[in-house]
Amino acid sequence: MYAMQYEITLPADYDMGIIRRRVETTGRRMDDFDGLGLKAFLVQDQANGAIANQYSPFYLWNEPEAMGRFLWGGGFFTAICQSFGRPNVRHWTGVETLRGPEVDQPAVAATKHAWQLPAEVDPAEPVGEALETLRQRAAMPGVHSSAIAVDPTRWEIVHFTLWSGEPEIVPGTRYQVLHLSTPGIKDLLDR
Repeated sequence: MYAMQYEITLPADYDMGIIRRRVETTGRRMDDFDGLGLKAFLVQDQANGAIANQYSPFYLWNEPEAMGRFLWGGGFFTAICQSFGRPNVRHWTGVETLRGPEVDQPAVAATKHAWQLPAEVDPAEPVGEALETLRQRAAMPGVHSSAIAVDPTRWEIVHFTLWSGEPEIVPGTRYQVLHLSTPGIKDLLDR
């Protein structure tokens, strides 16, 4: 599994309705993308109390080839580049993904918490601790699914959780989910 995200920060006066309509009309194109576990179409909206207006989709890929096909195979990421310029794409090697008690309910919110490991720290212990946190988080009421991944270039751990309602008080950035494509979620969660 591979995690991926790009963040498109938009001006304070940007009409976020444009992003909402874009996702409403084109989001379903990802509903059957081969090799994709899930794509959460995420936004932060200043009108809803966020610090910035941002479109920040988050992906969990079952196959790295599918991630490549999305990014440089034409048609998908190309549309993002044409509309907003080419954003930096962050990606992390997956550690584990777990289903939550609400996995069969629509996801309406997400949280992402990322932190870097100090240079002198062996990653085994903090990744093990992150896995224990993942198990605890996945058992919480309202959790759709939750994942841990690591960027070994920056030694950064990311913990991503989808929620069926208002998220519990957990660290990290909060997002609204506009659409959730889940073509390979069974493979993603049944590893």
